[in-house]
Amino acid sequence: MFKHEKILFHPVEVERPNPKYAALLQEQLGGANGEMKAAMQYMSQSFRVKDPGIKDLFLDIAAEELGHMEMVAQTINLLNGHDLDAASVPAGEVQTHVLLGLNPGLINASGYSWTGDYVTVTGDLCADLLSNIASEQRAKVVYEYLYRQIDDKKVRETIDFLLNREEAHNQMFRDAFNRVQNSGSDQDFGTTKAARMYFSMSDPGPNEFSNPDVKAPAFN
Repeated sequence: MFKHEKILFHPVEVERPNPKYAALLQEQLGGANGEMKAAMQYMSQSFRVKDPGIKDLFLDIAAEELGHMEMVAQTINLLNGHDLDAASVPAGEVQTHVLLGLNPGLINASGYSWTGDYVTVTGDLCADLLSNIASEQRAKVVYEYLYRQIDDKKVRETIDFLLNREEAHNQMFRDAFNRVQNSGSDQDFGTTKAARMYFSMSDPGPNEFSNPDVKAPAFN
């Protein structure tokens, strides 16, 4: 069961409307590395997790990502202002003007609809945790790009908060992976000598990573 608290996870403000930037920010609402993708991925993965602590971790972070969605949507609302005016968006997608009435939609910065194909679920805890670590890292990268492309201090404060929360989630998933990394696919396969060999295909070589004892990943 979920409930909606009528308060944003973190206050959201803008210094001035900026419809062109609002179109860019759509990427973190309905894009492949956005908040909707994260929420649906972690929630979907949780359904078969047997470890109660990790199941709660997935659901807790999924619920927080829904809160992040609300923050991003509200920021887009404020950046768009209140008047329909496609001419105020000289570049970028204008779909929100002709189909959505400026309502933040589940589309990316190019106007393509969100799809469940963005969501990765394997049923293997190690594989799913590694996917989640990568998802959080990619989300950080997109937020960093967005941060550099606007000088609005209020929007930057929101993005900075979201960036830090992505890093927190990243570390939580890393800790969970360290706890279970010798289970599932990590235990079933990768146990022979071939799993620990590096083949240097570069000439001249050897490569700096050509240590004959390749170890499983561990995150601090």
